[in-house]
Amino acid sequence: MKQIFLSMATVLSILIVTGCTESAEQAGAGAQQQPPTAVSVVTIKSTSVPDILSLPGRITPFRQSQVRPQVAGVITERLFEEGAVVEKGQQLYHIDDARYKAELASAKADLKSAEANLKTLKAKEKRYQDLLSRNSISEQEYDDVVAQSDQAEAQIAVAEAAIELAQVNVDYTKVYAPISGQISRSYVTVGTLVTANQSQELATITKLDPVFVDMQNSGKAIVELRRSMQGREEMPVEIILDEASNTKYEKQGMLKFSEVTVDETTGSVTLRAVMPNPDSVLMPGLFVKANVIKSNDQGLLVPQRATTRQQDGSLTVYVVGSNNTVEVRTIETPRSYKNQYLVTSGVSEGEQVIVAGYQKVKPGAKVTPQPWDQAQQGG
Repeated sequence: MKQIFLSMATVLSILIVTGCTESAEQAGAGAQQQPPTAVSVVTIKSTSVPDILSLPGRITPFRQSQVRPQVAGVITERLFEEGAVVEKGQQLYHIDDARYKAELASAKADLKSAEANLKTLKAKEKRYQDLLSRNSISEQEYDDVVAQSDQAEAQIAVAEAAIELAQVNVDYTKVYAPISGQISRSYVTVGTLVTANQSQELATITKLDPVFVDMQNSGKAIVELRRSMQGREEMPVEIILDEASNTKYEKQGMLKFSEVTVDETTGSVTLRAVMPNPDSVLMPGLFVKANVIKSNDQGLLVPQRATTRQQDGSLTVYVVGSNNTVEVRTIETPRSYKNQYLVTSGVSEGEQVIVAGYQKVKPGAKVTPQPWDQAQQGG
């Protein structure tokens, strides 16, 4: 009876072991039948990658002139519309010219008087010369007449200079635009007394096309920039009007100037770019972000979100290799561009880099690559 119970226990053990083995085999078969993991990939392509130096900048006028009076008097007329575009030589103001016209008339009268006096003295000089030749007068009397004639000629020269000065003053009563550009509001009104030495200008004219973009760069960083400028007369410059919305100005300017000395107080160097401004969108005093494009190189770009930073500081990416098998690569990146890295080694053009889903896979795993939709996944 005891032997029968032992045989039954042995049979139960065999059945239990057999059942466990079958369950394990079924579980393994189920694991082998799991489909490859779906991942989002981007195909690496060679593209033009600009090397950009971003600096804060400020718009300054290309040319600006203050309109000032050159004679004293009362403003009798303003001949322009505030804020309008004026041309060089256009009359802007008229100053009361009655006083200066009177001075001009007086100077002309003095000239006529001096000319008449000289004519009389010249006739007298000729007559005295004849008398002297006949010894009818002394030589001293003749010399006196010659001296009077010379003095009359000097008076004529003075009168002519007075006429010229009076005419200049009359002309200065008409105030003209010294340059072409957009004029400001008028700082004086009709009836205002102005003087030639006053500190307040009448108006300001600003040339707004083109404009300057003045930037500041550190003395150390300028060394690399100046090296990039060697052999090049200019560098393209783009400006961002609003960093929050990344609003870019549609025109492109050129970097034209770099200071040759470093400011001792700030340790910075001034850069200046010329920017076209046909619609007067860029106003003097406006702060902008300027992007100086130092170069345009052909290179490979990898999204930064596809990379993983290792403990030693290196960057790695997962690449879909042959037979859709995952491979891990270490990449070299000398610099970044926007939200991507410029890669010099580690990946090749045409390879697929996993951008999304690489956290779910390991090297050697099978995957199903799908194109990465950058717009839907937030860049």
